[in-house]
Amino acid sequence: MNSGFRTESASIAERAVAVLSGPLLQLSALLIMVIVGLIAVDITGRTLFDTPLRGVPELVSVLIPAIVFLALPYLGTHDRLITSDVLLSALARRNHAAAAALRFIYAATGAAIALAIAALTGADLVAAIRTLEFIGVEGDFTVPVWPAKLAITTGSALLGIAAAGAAVRHARGNRLVVVALAIVAVIAILIGTQDERAAAGGGAIALMFALIYTGMPVAFALAGTAALGLVAIKPDPIVALNTLALVADSAVSDYVFAAVPLFVLMGLIVGAADIGRDSLAAAHWLLRRLQGGLGVATVGANAVFAAITGISIASAAIFSRIAVPPLIDHGFTRRFAVGLVAGSSVLGMLIPPSLLLIVYGLVAEVSINRLFIAAIVPGLILTLAFAIGVVAVATLRPRFAVTKAFGVHDGVTINGRTAVVKMIPVGLLVVAVLGGIYGGIFTPTEAGASGSLAAMALALVMRRTTLGTLGQLLQAAAASAASILFLIIAASAFAIMLTLSGIPESLSASIAGANLGITAYAFCYLVVLIILGMVLDSTSILLIMVPLALPAVRLLGGDLVWFGIITVIGVEIGLLTPPLGLSVYAIKASLDDDTITLNDIFRGALPFTIIMLAVTALLIFCPWLTSWR
Repeated sequence: MNSGFRTESASIAERAVAVLSGPLLQLSALLIMVIVGLIAVDITGRTLFDTPLRGVPELVSVLIPAIVFLALPYLGTHDRLITSDVLLSALARRNHAAAAALRFIYAATGAAIALAIAALTGADLVAAIRTLEFIGVEGDFTVPVWPAKLAITTGSALLGIAAAGAAVRHARGNRLVVVALAIVAVIAILIGTQDERAAAGGGAIALMFALIYTGMPVAFALAGTAALGLVAIKPDPIVALNTLALVADSAVSDYVFAAVPLFVLMGLIVGAADIGRDSLAAAHWLLRRLQGGLGVATVGANAVFAAITGISIASAAIFSRIAVPPLIDHGFTRRFAVGLVAGSSVLGMLIPPSLLLIVYGLVAEVSINRLFIAAIVPGLILTLAFAIGVVAVATLRPRFAVTKAFGVHDGVTINGRTAVVKMIPVGLLVVAVLGGIYGGIFTPTEAGASGSLAAMALALVMRRTTLGTLGQLLQAAAASAASILFLIIAASAFAIMLTLSGIPESLSASIAGANLGITAYAFCYLVVLIILGMVLDSTSILLIMVPLALPAVRLLGGDLVWFGIITVIGVEIGLLTPPLGLSVYAIKASLDDDTITLNDIFRGALPFTIIMLAVTALLIFCPWLTSWR
């Protein structure tokens, strides 16, 4: 989604930052590769020689914030900050000046946040250099912390400069900017002068949603309203600014957060190596005697692909290109073909290893291993339900799903031996990732590193990529991971404000007074997730809603692991729901076919949306399905 920072008339400041952003992104990508190497050496030494590499968790924890902030200038100048700009884009078509005024507010807010972080972390940087601050144990290993602090200061300063340049550009000659500033000032005063903590926090929450829905980058909306709420709760701007600096330095400075860039990297490599296409071909051969087997094979291949990548958008983008054309050629209607891909792509966020489950585990402080184990049965149930749904719709509603009778061998272009060969790389990656996790050999972070390294080796051995392409994929992984982790940083500041406002506790008390059980609460929560999913991306919804919802879940005696599975499925349902299901827009963008409309994708995905609702209801009523050991 566009952040609105970059246009053809970019300012001198923006162009200067854009020039610097490329090398910084490359450095961020290099640090990801350093993490892969460190973890690989640690695993090898620990497993084969009983001599683990000392200091790996500490060093990785220092590198994660550096990876984020080195990539931030690129995100800001290349429209890669996560944003829901559907309403802003519509406004721009009708009233360019009004849209520019909003973009000015958004860019100015981003500049203020980024420059504040740069100023305060810059002071920490100077102190770290003067005192020779380090992590580790003297005489064993020591690592200076100033290089990581330099990365945070540099990245946030450059992002602030780019945002300030964009703000000036949008304000130039635009009279509506004054009106926008006046409105923002009034809102800020109303929130900032609230005597009650809950009122200030509630006003900040309402403003946050308004800013996100109208097009502000989600991280800026979270951080900006968090700062405003903190000023109201603790009438001292320095407290709010120090909070932003604190979370910038520490919110993602933990070994487990390395799982995010590592799994993103693995997913990108697997996609570039056409392993999804191999999975589809092999699955179709296996199901060749089933009527409509190519449709069921698409579900199965997506499930296998999900067990490697953990990213639903990646599955949607890849299978839109490799599965939709053969599905149409072999008898499925266009709308059902794209709907099938849209629906089955959500398996990437449920079947372990799931990136969204990793983020939930980090936010909710729940074991990621437990979440992965809990997702196995729901993932299998949803996969089976999708497969049955394909056959049922094709049989009971043929006009909706098919254009001709299926042949027994429709679409099968390979033999059994070739199918087995094509499944070998998939099997190796599944063993490397899931086998290591469930076998107790790897942590999720180590599995991400091992899987990335294995995917690189397979892609090179199969000659489906080159070293140059791997370098580009590393940069893409750095950008994607930084956008997610920057959201987590901003959400951490917002969570601090929420805690101080007392809203989660008040909400829990209200639920207790209403005698609302955990089942009814889960259904209400599901409805909210679906509504938010129409406009926001998965990670943003999770980071906003989980801190609000968890206190009530604990009060009602709900299992946080079970609640995480419900959250993931609920978020994904919203992304397939009209009018603004973002996954549908992503699939449309991936298709090279103007004859397939957004309405076709929404209609085709409807049966799978209904199936997901049914499976979610089953999990809500039967939480034991997520608690097996």
